[in-house]
Amino acid sequence: MGSVQIVTTILAAAITAVAVWLAVRAVMKMTAVIRLGQPAPERFTDKGARAKTMLVETAGHTRMLKWSVVGAAHWFVMVGFIVLSLLVLEAYFEVVTPTGGLPIIGHWTIFGLATEVIGVLGLVGILVLMAIRLRNRPTRPGGRSRFTGSTMWQGYFVEWIVLLVLIFGFVIRGFKVATDHFEYPVWATPVSHAVGAVLPDWQDGASVAALIKIVISMTWLIVISLNVTMGVAWHRFLAFPNIFFKREPAKPAGSGLGALRPMMSDGKPLDFEEADPEKDQFGVAQVEQFSWKGLLDFSTCTECGRCQSQCPAWNTGKPLSPKLLVLSLRDHAYAKAPYLLAGGGKDLTGEEKATAAQLAHMDVLALAEAERPLIGTAEEGGVIDPDVLWSCTTCGACVEQCPVDIEHVDHIVDMRRYQVLIESSFPSEAGVMLRNLENKGNPWGAPQNTREDWTKGLDFEVPRVGEVEDFEYLFWVGCAGAFEDRAKKTTRAVATLLNEAGVTFAILGEGETCSGDPARRIGNEFVFQMLAQQNVETLNEAFEGREKAKRKIVATCPHCFNTLGNEYGQLGGEFEVVHHTQLLAHLVSTGKLTPVQPVDGGVTYHDPCYLGRHNRVFAAPREVLGDAIQGELTEMPRNSERSFCCGAGGARMWMEEKIGKRINVDRVEEAMATGAKTVAVGCPFCSTMLNDGVNGKGAGEQVEVIDVASVLLRSVKPEAAPGEKETAPVAG
Repeated sequence: MGSVQIVTTILAAAITAVAVWLAVRAVMKMTAVIRLGQPAPERFTDKGARAKTMLVETAGHTRMLKWSVVGAAHWFVMVGFIVLSLLVLEAYFEVVTPTGGLPIIGHWTIFGLATEVIGVLGLVGILVLMAIRLRNRPTRPGGRSRFTGSTMWQGYFVEWIVLLVLIFGFVIRGFKVATDHFEYPVWATPVSHAVGAVLPDWQDGASVAALIKIVISMTWLIVISLNVTMGVAWHRFLAFPNIFFKREPAKPAGSGLGALRPMMSDGKPLDFEEADPEKDQFGVAQVEQFSWKGLLDFSTCTECGRCQSQCPAWNTGKPLSPKLLVLSLRDHAYAKAPYLLAGGGKDLTGEEKATAAQLAHMDVLALAEAERPLIGTAEEGGVIDPDVLWSCTTCGACVEQCPVDIEHVDHIVDMRRYQVLIESSFPSEAGVMLRNLENKGNPWGAPQNTREDWTKGLDFEVPRVGEVEDFEYLFWVGCAGAFEDRAKKTTRAVATLLNEAGVTFAILGEGETCSGDPARRIGNEFVFQMLAQQNVETLNEAFEGREKAKRKIVATCPHCFNTLGNEYGQLGGEFEVVHHTQLLAHLVSTGKLTPVQPVDGGVTYHDPCYLGRHNRVFAAPREVLGDAIQGELTEMPRNSERSFCCGAGGARMWMEEKIGKRINVDRVEEAMATGAKTVAVGCPFCSTMLNDGVNGKGAGEQVEVIDVASVLLRSVKPEAAPGEKETAPVAG
């Protein structure tokens, strides 16, 4: 060992010792913060499925590759980071001797070839990612981007570290080539040999370059260890457990889509019959009241902004960005952590847990952070502004796009639950809707005895449950389908088509009440459970004696479809629920319905969030429309899993949209740009919102918004169809 190698070895050992010590301290701190969260025992079930999903999503990059160029580049960088960590390890042998290498595998030609290829592809990948970040920088001409609000220096820092580590990997090899100490042939390592051809014959070159590579790597480790909220770096480690512990590992899409998590207290679903606000947690009022998985979510965020780029609220000038919401919660949790870890915190009655003596020795900044309300205006020092909380449509675009499976929607609804149930703080106009749900069983407040008015004028009898001995499907009409004028046309169209196809069905009539979706999404879990339990009891009675496979329900509203099919199981209601477009597609494919006249003028289809993204029903409505128009559908640029919300979800249907551009107008402009004369929908909320948008644009005479069922009915029965007749306005 020469003098140069003595120096390089000492320096490498010193900086590594410092980096490892800081990293261990950082990991312990992060673990302590995450453990402050509430229990979530359900996250430890299905370990096999969880492991499989984690491996598929990480190794296969299934979420990242939804954006193909970025996904491919990131995959090469990820593989490079994992595999080329062996070359960082090898650098510790090279600082000791310039001819050093990894024991056993370090001299295998296949190892040299593999690391050469991965190194080259990693270089290409990181350069692509750097170019994308620069092209989308928030300060560029043109305004906001998905990186708006991200801590940009951290992204640049990480990318330059990766680039320099990869470059110095080839420099080390180049010096070995130049000094004739390289063990791999030219065909396996052509880039290394090319670099060696331009480097001098410096015997200590490999050791010095190896030291620089170690210093770069350990500088990265030191910086991220001193910045535990640096998700752009820490996600390399945290993504694996965060994906492993996702809510529903078997689901093909985001784990936070479909059913909402029940309201939890101490790791168990809250039972309202026995719940006590002084002993049980009602939603989330403090950051430590999120589950430990929630705190892991916040820690894992990469600040990539995919969620932000897809969010309808953010894209129309609202203050909500799913990314910035998560980052605010993350920063607040870690700033408050010293206070919590020292024994501080408020119990459910608001009393301080720590003693005066404990508080006297606490960090003043942590104490100040602890006094901030979780939800509050800037003047109140709130972590999350109320306008941010109430801008969410729960469309699920954020969860769908998140490459590390953060469950934004669940966290937003948990915060809403506390605001609604304990603080009674929510947009005033939504109060009318909640009162109507409690008193009338529907959000419009329409009389219950008018639920069957849509059946008037049909040329066939619509049977009620109890009036017929048997039926194949229970037709869940829904509140919109029973009371809202446009939706009643859809209800009549579906009933007409089912009758035409010879499908036996029955309705509950006045026995049906609201599914509870708007109450649950706004955060009023109590009203949701009240309505849901009533419906579950009614449905169980209607299906008494039938096995689950024969307890079939067809629904025209995706919100009802989602709630009945995905959430009623939490309350003892197990049913086979289909959306009407699924049933209609089946009836057409089996020849029970035959389109005879093409619907012309061009048709585009708007994917409802709760049908498409939340429940993966993309093909059925398109099949129906394809048969009806007997041609190709005109797709909007944002369609299927990337469909843009209409603005009505998350109980936003009953709240005024006062900030920024109206979401429905943005979507209508996109639909009109296709040139299609018909905008087909599969949801009564979407129908209302898009109709309002079309009328607001003064295009009511040029563009028609109607349900998929009505489009099909016009093709199957070109004559004036009963399902298309106007109905009298609803009183109420």
